[in-house]
Formats: sequence, structure tokens, C-alpha cells
Amino acid sequence: MKRSFVIAVASILFATASIRPAPAADAIPPDTISAQDRAFVEDLERRAVQYFWEQADPGTGLVLDRARADGERAKGASQDIASVAATGFGLTAICIGADHGWIPRDQAATRVRTTLEFLANKAHSEHGWFYHWMDVSNGDREWNSESSSVDTAFLLAGVLTAGEYFSEDAEIPELAKEIFNRVDFPWMLNGDPLLLSHGWKHDTGFLKYKWDVYSEASLLYLLAIGSPAHPISPGSWYAWQRPIYSYESLSFISGGPLFTHQYSHAWIDFRNRRDRTFVDFYRNSVAATRADRAYCLNISDIVPHTFGPQIWGITASDGPKGYRIYSEIQSFDSVDGTVAPSAAAGSLMFTPDISIPALRAIEERFGDRVYGRYGFIDSFNPSDGWFDADVVGIDVGITLLSAENLLTGNVWRWFMQNEAIQRGMDLAGFSSPPAGPKPSVVLVRKRSRRHPARQRIADPSTRRPAVPPAG
Repeated sequence: MKRSFVIAVASILFATASIRPAPAADAIPPDTISAQDRAFVEDLERRAVQYFWEQADPGTGLVLDRARADGERAKGASQDIASVAATGFGLTAICIGADHGWIPRDQAATRVRTTLEFLANKAHSEHGWFYHWMDVSNGDREWNSESSSVDTAFLLAGVLTAGEYFSEDAEIPELAKEIFNRVDFPWMLNGDPLLLSHGWKHDTGFLKYKWDVYSEASLLYLLAIGSPAHPISPGSWYAWQRPIYSYESLSFISGGPLFTHQYSHAWIDFRNRRDRTFVDFYRNSVAATRADRAYCLNISDIVPHTFGPQIWGITASDGPKGYRIYSEIQSFDSVDGTVAPSAAAGSLMFTPDISIPALRAIEERFGDRVYGRYGFIDSFNPSDGWFDADVVGIDVGITLLSAENLLTGNVWRWFMQNEAIQRGMDLAGFSSPPAGPKPSVVLVRKRSRRHPARQRIADPSTRRPAVPPAG
């Protein structure tokens, strides 16, 4: 095992030697953001917190997967469906709301306690893993759902964040510890020495896909490595592939749409830390975000009335023909002019210099057609005259957590106090966090527009779908 671990690290070092991350300029602290921009971001945060307060069941604490932008229940089959990932974002949202004074602290603690008690004592779990989709009122399995590994990881991040934020509460920290410690990470390996499965179903067993390429699963792996009760090998961090993509002068590790560069970063503070392959995953996400914007602006003549000069943003989102995995990377759904505000908003913690102007331009141009009770609608397509009627919980969540990390760094600070994530990063070989204040953003000079070719993988043999269909 040790020899294979060394070989894996050596091969990754060779593969990543050509990465050209976003060039670093002087870091700009968040207090240099203008008063007007700060007010705009805080208003966006407050509206997002309201989603998680209003769209959670008061008896279970589970958060609805989506809702109408006006606050009503979603139509159709999604009406009563809770998302375990959205619930993880929601637990963190309650901490943010309490910290800002938007939710009375005693009410916030009650909501968190109710949620953790339900998860610990009533919700079904398989070896500690929770269903991806549940009935919001009772936690019953919905949509033939798997017990999802990565979605449970997002839930656990919220659980652990709440445990740290309410550390003086008599029950919350112990409930958080109980929920986390019963997750059997080695079981989810399904016999593989290093790679975790996407999930498990009662009727068919483990899903055939594994988390074997760069994705949103960084959080999952580091929690698994750092688990005090059921850990997996630190070698798992280096077992998944790291395909290198290039666009214009940017090169970065990627495996899917922009959200894969955002979700784990919502909780894990990767700034100024590198693993044994010397990869700085924070700067990697900066580069991926800038590539997303560059691609959008380069196709603004091809897709009329949509992108540019400030407006950009493609990621997994609703579209005119249903939910789509939009990406500039080949092998995912082709870009059709649909704009997802959560693309720019989810990267506020990386690139406020391009994210804030994009969000303000969207709000100023389209007004209340895109900005309402819970902030931005999930997506819109001006070329088709289509504006989503819904907001989606995980997209509201990444918007909120990224904004809070930009302005205060609080989610990073709360989550990183947990011993499990500290242990996981240490065992995986990450460099120690630097002393003193950390930069919040990395700025680069604007680049000239080039031919709008889609991003191509450096080595086609490593291309695998990051988000395959479940089942």
C-alpha cells in the first residue's frame, strides 16, 4: 500500500507539472469592496437565509430541494421533496443567519437541534449514509433514491459547522458528533482499497460509479480520511484522476461544470495550502472560474442577448428543457444561452472582481424577473425569453456560503475548527495553514478575447463523466 501510494503521488506530480494557475497579483482583503457592493452581497445573503428558514420543515428540519421564486411550494413532483445536500447548506445558513442577527439565536439553535435530533434518531440511514431525496415531512425515501455518498458529505459539513457554531449548547455538539461518527466510510469503498462509491440502493446494491476523477467530492474524501471512527486510507486523496484542461492562457484540473470547483470550497479553506503534489486547489478554482467567464464572453456573438459585457455564468442548472449539466467542457450538455447566477455567485469567494459585477449587471438588466424573495432565480435564457419560476436549494446554498466567506470567512472559520477536517488534511499531506491574515481573492489582468473553442482535456484517456446518471 505504501509503495502504491508513492507511485500515485509521483504520477500526479508529473501530470500536474504543466498546470498554469491564475497568476497571482497582490491579494485584496474583503474590506476593500465598496460599500455599495457590500450592501448588495449582504442583501443577497439575507434573502438566501430566508429560503432555508422558510423552506425547511419545522418538524424535521429537512430542506426542500426547490421552491417557487415567490416563496410558494414547487409545482409537480418536486413539491414535497427534500434534498439532503440542501439540508447541509441549510444548517450552515442558520448559523449565518444567527450570526448576522437575521434569525434570533435561540430560534436558530432550536431549529438546528430539531434537525440533528431527527437525523440522529428518526431518519433512515444505511451505515450512516442518508438518502439523496426524502419526503420533507417524515424523511421517507423518494424517487428511488440512493444512499448518497457525496450528498451525505454536504449534509455532514452542515452538521459539523452547526456543532462548532453552537459549541456551548448542551446537545448540538454531541448530536453532531454522533451523526458524523456513525458514518461507515470504509463500507462505501465497496471493496475498493481507495475509491469511494457514488452510493448504494436497497434493491441493487452499490452504484457502479466511483469518485475516481476530480469532482465536488473533495470534501467527502477529506472527511473520510479524517474520520475518528471509520477512516479510510490517506492514499485515497491521490487515487482519483486529475485531468488538466486549458482555455486561453489558463490551465487547471477539472472534471465537470463550475459547481465542482465550488461546493467543497464552501466549507474547506484551501487557501495557501497545497497537497503533496503541490496543487493549490483554491487557485485552481480561481482559474476555472475565470475560464468560465472567458468562454461566456467569447460566445456572446453566437448566443445573442445573453452573455456580456459583464454577464456570464454557466454551470449545472435548470434550463428551458429541464435540468441540465451545462459546461464549457466537452462531454457535458452544450451551452444554449442559459445563464445560471449561481455560477458567478458561487465563486464570490474566489473572484469578486468579476462575480460582483456580473450579479449586479444581471439584477440591473432584468430586475424582478430574476431577483426576488430568495435572491436570484435558478437560471434564465434571454435568447429564448425563458425565466425560471424556481429557485434550487443547493444553488441558493452555494451562493450564500460563498458570499459569507468573501465578506467574513466565517463558514471557513467555523468548519475548519473541527478536528476531523484538520486530521484529514494533515494525513493527506497538505501544507500547514500560513500564519496571519489570508487573502480572500486573487486578481489577474483581463485577457483579450480569443476563438470561442470549448475546453479540451489534455489527455483524452482520462476523460470520464463526473456526474453520471444514478442507478
